[in-house]
Amino acid sequence: ARDAYERFKPELLLVGASCTAELLQDDPGGLAAAVGLPVPVIPLELPAYQRKENWGAAETFYRIVRTILPSELPTAANRAEARRDGGKPSCNILGPTSLGFRNRDDVVEVRRLLEDLGIVVNVVAPLGASPSEIARLGDADFNVVLYPEIASTAASYLQRTAGQPMVTACPIGLGGTKAFVEDVCKVAGIAVPSGVTPDSSRLAWYSRSVDSTYLTGKRVYCFGDATHAIAAARVARDELGFEVVGLGTYSREQAREVREAAKLYGLQALVTDDYLEVERHIKDLQPELVLGTQMERHIAKRLAIPCAVISSPIHVQDFPARFSPQMGFEGANVIFDSWVHPLMMGLEEHLLGMFRGDFEFHDAATPSHLGHGHTSAMSTASAESDYAEPPRHAVAFKVSHSPESTAKPTAIAALEWATDAELELKKIPFFVRGKARRNTERFAMDRGMARITIETLYDAKAHYSR
Repeated sequence: ARDAYERFKPELLLVGASCTAELLQDDPGGLAAAVGLPVPVIPLELPAYQRKENWGAAETFYRIVRTILPSELPTAANRAEARRDGGKPSCNILGPTSLGFRNRDDVVEVRRLLEDLGIVVNVVAPLGASPSEIARLGDADFNVVLYPEIASTAASYLQRTAGQPMVTACPIGLGGTKAFVEDVCKVAGIAVPSGVTPDSSRLAWYSRSVDSTYLTGKRVYCFGDATHAIAAARVARDELGFEVVGLGTYSREQAREVREAAKLYGLQALVTDDYLEVERHIKDLQPELVLGTQMERHIAKRLAIPCAVISSPIHVQDFPARFSPQMGFEGANVIFDSWVHPLMMGLEEHLLGMFRGDFEFHDAATPSHLGHGHTSAMSTASAESDYAEPPRHAVAFKVSHSPESTAKPTAIAALEWATDAELELKKIPFFVRGKARRNTERFAMDRGMARITIETLYDAKAHYSR
């Protein structure tokens, strides 16, 4: 312990017992504290990390705060007196960590928002905070608890000992950010500035502009830490118009909050750290979008469901080079992009599959802006056939799709389109009508049908939509 101090000159020494020391019932933390080093020594409760990583981190942060804070802390009256000469209210931002999901960008966005409100950020901890900075936590007027998984224990201690109120509203999404601004201003004793409104985000405009018949009502499953899972469910339902069909967390210490949130959607929350149980839950619910951790991303990939990561544990790809917060008004824009784009990419793949084989989309087709006269791989008659409405009596051909086959198509039957089926076909948009006609005729030909009815048209649609 002395060598470590001489070599690194730390402001604080954290000492944890190894598994061997635990078995031998040694007390390395107590021994190091008895050496008489000129810095605080804090024994680490490593078994807390065995119980849960976030639980262990919260316990460690609490012990650091409790050890380092001065015995005499400013009272609320002292802080109010210090601000009488025009000083601005101040706060601490508690909870962000190095490996938290987009925590670094969240701090930048939230700090910017607080400064726009006229509030000074005193200390950000534990992310990047030195022991001397943590010793100044008592100087702030209140604490902003961004991530209760890490900071709730320490913030509760500061509320009891330093009289610092807590702001626990989560600024994720437009509604969450608006509630956060209102709570901060209330605790700070200031009016909500007129310039800080949800109009600062483009999410609302984009949400109104997207085809609501495609996105509204999409079934969404949310799982992660309590902070992000609860916020994701609220944003999905209230701001994007999705239907929340599942909500869960691995944070057992916040299980009560998640269960209460699940009741708002008529759901029973899943509280577990067994990823196989989560996979079974997703399989049973059959959502159209999964919002979860890196583990849920793997599950969704196996089940061929679009997924967006919203919470730790995360992958290296969830640390983008660009500014990508989850909180604040800019975070609302990032959320929209991250959640809606997987669904839109699914639509794009559907369209690509629908148009695959059309004359403009095959490998040998020339750019459409050059005109049909420049199409080299297909004859003009073949190209025009995709645009022209063929007569009601169509000729079906039996075609061999073997690459080695060079035989010409052979007519096997004359397909007749019923009048009502022809009228129904014309309701289909022109740019896919030819494809729908060909698919229907192929469907009828494969089944030896001579007449196409409305039922045939719908059966073919269902068949090719699988």
